[in-house]
Amino acid sequence: MSPKAAQIPTGQNGTVDAASVGGFAALADEWWDPRGKFAPLHRINPARLGYVRAQAARHFRRDDQSATPLGNLSALDIGCGGGLVCEPLARLGATVTGIDAAEPGIDAARAHAAASGLSIDYRTATAEALADSGERFDLVLALEIVEHVADTGLFYDALARLVKPGGLLILSTLNRTAKSYALGIVAAEYLLRWVPRGTHRWSQFIRPSEMASSLLSRGFSIEDTAGIVFDPKRGTFGLDHKDLDVNYLLTASKKA
Repeated sequence: MSPKAAQIPTGQNGTVDAASVGGFAALADEWWDPRGKFAPLHRINPARLGYVRAQAARHFRRDDQSATPLGNLSALDIGCGGGLVCEPLARLGATVTGIDAAEPGIDAARAHAAASGLSIDYRTATAEALADSGERFDLVLALEIVEHVADTGLFYDALARLVKPGGLLILSTLNRTAKSYALGIVAAEYLLRWVPRGTHRWSQFIRPSEMASSLLSRGFSIEDTAGIVFDPKRGTFGLDHKDLDVNYLLTASKKA
């Protein structure tokens, strides 16, 4: 592994959980392998990208049937890893920035985007550092990342600053339920081995009500929630607006 695997931004009282970031950094070479360590993200990507597209099209009053419904929108993907979400966003017309605290993942993302002929602004950075720079975006995504940050309050503060007035924020994470422990940790990490053991800590899972409360207190309005559910018969993931027990997505808008 490259020495860059150890180059993880550190700082006092920040959002970076060095252990979590280090674990992802060590797997950077596998980001684009659909059968590798990040296979679960490849499998849920169609469901979550469909959700992002639909929510953004609705909020910004775009034609969801258009090939580029996100045209002329600035989008930020926080915790972008190797770019599994950034590249589809760029193809949908958005001007995309992707940030991650693990430099090896950013290197992999840049290489893959270049090979794909896509222009994406990738940076090794934290959400709070980018917020401090004064940059703002129409659409901000934080998918499968909030359960890995060291300080969720600081992270939500950064999100509130990163979304433009009138903009949209979409997050996904794991609910803190007995079902999520059974499926998200016991099954996914120990039985099915979809992700490495120790990837998640159940105590860091976040209930939808907790996330909603944190965002409401920071000036957001909650627009929608949906669960990401696995269909064992088809072996695929889909959306269910009633089942938020394990993985879920939440959409919030910022007052114009």
